[in-house]
Amino acid sequence: MKNNGNRCILYHGSEFEIQTPVFGGGKVHNDYGLGFYCTKELDMAMEWAIGESHDGFANRYEFDLSGLKVIDLSAKSFTVLHWLAVLLENRVFDLRGDVISAARAYLKENFSVDYADADVMIGYRADDNYFSFARAFLNGALSYERLCRAIRLGGLGLQFVLKSRKAFERIRFLGSEPADRAAHLARRQKREESARADYARIVAEPFDPKALYMTNILQQEIRSDDPRL
Repeated sequence: MKNNGNRCILYHGSEFEIQTPVFGGGKVHNDYGLGFYCTKELDMAMEWAIGESHDGFANRYEFDLSGLKVIDLSAKSFTVLHWLAVLLENRVFDLRGDVISAARAYLKENFSVDYADADVMIGYRADDNYFSFARAFLNGALSYERLCRAIRLGGLGLQFVLKSRKAFERIRFLGSEPADRAAHLARRQKREESARADYARIVAEPFDPKALYMTNILQQEIRSDDPRL
C-alpha cells in the first residue's frame, strides 16, 4: 500500500479494463450506494475481478484526496452500528421478524450517518457471504462483541468508495494487471471457507450473560457514546 501525502494508489477489480470510471454508474444497492468501489490491496482487487466463468483485471489508479470530504466508518468516532445503519440503508435485507424490524428502525434513528455530501467513504466490505453475521446480530442471536469479530473474518479489508463528481475528477488510470480466475478463484473460495469455519467457532462459544445483544440495545436505548460499543 503506497501513500504519498494526499495521494494514494487504489485498485478496482472488474471483468473489464476501466480507464475512466463513470460518475453515477454502478449498482444502487451496493454497501454505500452508488459509487466507484476500490481497495488499497492488489490481491483483493484480483479476487473481485474474476468470476466463476471469466477472468478479469485489477485496474490501478492514483487518487488525490486533497480538499475532499472523507467519511471513514472504521475510525474511532464511529461504531460497527454506524456501519450497519449505512448497510441497512443501501443493501437489501430480509427484515422479517419483530426484533430485526425494530432494530432497523432504532439504528436508523440513533446511528445514521450523514454522508450526502461526502466525496469519499471508507468502511468494511459486506461480502454477500458475510450477511448472515449482520442478520444474526439484528435478530438478537449474536452479541455485539462477536459481530465486531465476525465482520473482520476472511481479511476482506476496507473499501474505498468514490461518491462525488469531484472525487471522480481526482482519479487517474495507471494501468491494469490481468487476474486469472484459476488462481484467484481458488484463493477466494479458501478464504471464504476459512471465514465460515471461524464464524462457526465464534457461534459455538459459551453464552456470556454479560454480553451486549440487539435486544439489550433496544431495551436500554443505548446510544453511540456508550462505552460498551
